Amino acid sequence: MPLNHLIPGLYMVCFGGLAYYIIHAFRDGMETYNRIHTEETARQFADIFLFIPPRRISELAWSAAIAAFLLFFFLAGNFSSPAGTIRGGVIGALAGGLTLNFPRWYLGMLKRRRREKFNEQLVDALMTMSNALRSGSSITQTFEHIVRQNMPPISQEFNLFLQEMRLGVRFEEALGNLDARVNSEDLTIMIRAIEIARQTGGNLTEVFDKISAMIRERMRIQKRIMALTSQGRLQGIVVGIMPVFLVTAMFVLDSEMMISFFTAPVGIIIAAAAVILEVAGALMIRKIINIDI
Repeated sequence: MPLNHLIPGLYMVCFGGLAYYIIHAFRDGMETYNRIHTEETARQFADIFLFIPPRRISELAWSAAIAAFLLFFFLAGNFSSPAGTIRGGVIGALAGGLTLNFPRWYLGMLKRRRREKFNEQLVDALMTMSNALRSGSSITQTFEHIVRQNMPPISQEFNLFLQEMRLGVRFEEALGNLDARVNSEDLTIMIRAIEIARQTGGNLTEVFDKISAMIRERMRIQKRIMALTSQGRLQGIVVGIMPVFLVTAMFVLDSEMMISFFTAPVGIIIAAAAVILEVAGALMIRKIINIDI
């Protein structure tokens, strides 16, 4: 067989093997993602009383990732040249990989909002529990008072705490599970006060009143800080979005110039330096405006 006929066949074999390896690695990655990532995310959703099957989370995540890949591929690359195809594939893959973490990002946002609402409800709950203790109720009955008010999420968490006790879990262990689920500093203070009072015989009514006043004052200070730092947060958002907006606008106005810029070594170095400075600036602004109380 002539050599010029053998070389194309070898190229086809090499590309076929590379394609098989990529498809196999992609399939293994999907299986690992579905087995570990989505199941863990589904369990965390169940912790906040949102029962979503892992399969549905996986389907939504992969659909969003594929959509992000196609969008950024056609925005940043094309099939007219190998360089354009590679550039679009790399940028699309990065966008798709980041989009796969969207369920976890959304879960974190839901947990944060739920914790904030729980802390707001805890102030009134402590007052209700204090009044119930004054009227002669036990500490378990005070939790039942909050559950009967049916104000999620605090009623859901307290109800789960009571169900654990009915199943034979010790009071201290059930309180520890409640603290781990909610992950709230205010609730931790309340639980520590209950444990100390049960050991030393302290007056829980006064303790609950003081904790309620402390939480209310902390919330007032936090809202004040949020108002004073709102301008800094807005500046950080504007500074972070402006380069992305300018690059997008330049791509629309003169795509050939921007493609030449990002394919040149100097352009790649400048783009990498801009990204590093953007991230450093965002972290510095976040450090300044996040004041722990």
